[in-house]
Amino acid sequence: MLSMPRPIRVLDISSEQRRALRVIVNRPTVAQRDHRRAWIILNRANGLSQMETARKVGVGRRVVIHWEQRFRQTGVAGLSEAKGRGRKEQIDPQIREKIIVAATQPPAHRTRWSVRTMARAVGVSKATVQRLWSANAIKPHVLRTFKLSNDKHFEKKFWDVIGLYLNPPDRALVLCCDEKSQCQALERTQPGLPITRGYSRTQTHDYKRHGTVTLFAALSYLDGKIFSQTAHKHTHRQWLGFLKQLDRETPPDLTLHLIADNYSTHKHAKVKSWMQWRNRRQQKAQARDRIVMHFTPTSSSWMNLVERFFRDLTEDVVREGSFTSVEELVTAMMAYLEERNLHPKPYVWKKKGEEILAKIQRAREALTKNQ
Repeated sequence: MLSMPRPIRVLDISSEQRRALRVIVNRPTVAQRDHRRAWIILNRANGLSQMETARKVGVGRRVVIHWEQRFRQTGVAGLSEAKGRGRKEQIDPQIREKIIVAATQPPAHRTRWSVRTMARAVGVSKATVQRLWSANAIKPHVLRTFKLSNDKHFEKKFWDVIGLYLNPPDRALVLCCDEKSQCQALERTQPGLPITRGYSRTQTHDYKRHGTVTLFAALSYLDGKIFSQTAHKHTHRQWLGFLKQLDRETPPDLTLHLIADNYSTHKHAKVKSWMQWRNRRQQKAQARDRIVMHFTPTSSSWMNLVERFFRDLTEDVVREGSFTSVEELVTAMMAYLEERNLHPKPYVWKKKGEEILAKIQRAREALTKNQ
């Protein structure tokens, strides 16, 4: 008579515990032992036997039994490494507090602490300072820039622009427009060496200046295509010429919603006059405006997605290039744009407006508190 196999005792876990374990296995920086233990529990919860789990994870059955028992007793917390019985911490509590608290208060005649200056000040090793700062997420060397807008009509302009990203209008083309002015044609004084195994690229720190050029660009929010034009000057005449180019190169039956900053060139009387004339013609032909301007709040260039493209252009072409003339720089930028437009990639706005405003409000409160 054949004996029936013993039924597998499935490990019961809650949905919250399963989510917590999934976070552990998906985290790229998690320790290997924590990753392995989380998979042991997930495999057992998915119905695998202890032997099958051991083979799949690459451990012995006793290891599976051990961590399963720990999980049954204390849940996900039981998978963490128990604190060892090694040598007790020898740092004085007052010194520990000073290392942590004083990190936010720069020393005299300096803008910030370093691990070495803090170590000398409190009489411990730099490794001790580094360990305590890392454990408390203190990073004195990190500096982020910011600027809060003082625009009286900030929220109105904010929702006007965000609305175009999150809910684009029908029969319209949303274009993020701006100028990248003062693009310098810099020529390095000596040729650098290419990257090789074990050696980084080299580049001279000094250069010759060969002039500047302005790049006018409009990013299509729908498909990521870039409309562009270069000019040696940066006045309302060049901006108006770029608008006329957009008018020629885009479908004539669509309304162009242009997102731009508050630079005076964009609001020049002659620019406004031409747009009014062009809209009157479009109203007669299509019963709709041809060009509608949407201005971002002051000090809020981060809302204009074309700035994201300008950063890519700077990093990929301009910053580390060496150009013997402005014409050579223009040729390099145009080649980059042509290649990019063959396979355009849009920049998608995902953040909700309410979340952005809440973050800005927290920044205002923090700024007011520290004044």
